[in-house]
Amino acid sequence: MAWYFIVDTYIDKERGRGEYDDYIRRVRPIVEAHGGKYLVRTEHISHLNEKRMPQRAIVIRFDTKEQLNRCFSSPEYRAIMSKRTESVDSRAIIAEGLD
Repeated sequence: MAWYFIVDTYIDKERGRGEYDDYIRRVRPIVEAHGGKYLVRTEHISHLNEKRMPQRAIVIRFDTKEQLNRCFSSPEYRAIMSKRTESVDSRAIIAEGLD
């Protein structure tokens, strides 16, 4: 059963992106090395609710939950995670797919 990592990101206009762009550049090879496939990775978003207006959306598909867990607990990912957490407000969920 496939698992999906879904995240939306809010960038504070006053704080800027900080090291987030470096995080974006470095995270993709880590995700792909653990079997993750990007389905959505964009800043082109239409907002349906004024209370939820992220500037970036990401959806990553993993074949198994174990792959997803290994990816985001890997030493490589943990080494760059602070570049995201200290730069932007991102909100993630993990969801089991229907396939």
